[in-house]
Amino acid sequence: MALSNIAAGLEVTAEQQEYGVATVDDTGRDLRERLAPFGDALPCETDAAVTIVETHASGTSVGESARRAGVAPMTAAKTLHLLGVRGISPLSSIGHELIEDWLSANCSRSEALALSGANETEFALATFIETHEQLDGAAEVLESALAMNGDAAVEKRDALAETMSDVGDLL
Repeated sequence: MALSNIAAGLEVTAEQQEYGVATVDDTGRDLRERLAPFGDALPCETDAAVTIVETHASGTSVGESARRAGVAPMTAAKTLHLLGVRGISPLSSIGHELIEDWLSANCSRSEALALSGANETEFALATFIETHEQLDGAAEVLESALAMNGDAAVEKRDALAETMSDVGDLL
């Protein structure tokens, strides 16, 4: 079987589907109203948090989201973590284990920092993530308020399953 047979029917597009962000959920309350109860626990104003969440959810980097909200990138990353957004930490799970070892006095900070391969800023953010729990209920607020048009992960899984089935038929 040639590669051309496997790739038959595949096409490359120059467009990416734009999902956008829904800023009003099914309760009729906008994201600012939904985040207001968490305002005192966030490292920035609620309006800045709304900007951070909306821009990050649309695929913008944490740094660019911070710039648009008028806050430091570290503040934006902390805000996203506290609100339950996953994937904010710059360290791997091993890096987080090193921080846990440092926090439990099993190694020195300098050892944990060196072994993690992180710079000071990355290490500080990962330490914040390890020492601060996400706010109760915040992830659910974001999930419902930022509902997208379909679930991209499910769509990718289904497309891959279909492709693998087609490849299996060719074999």
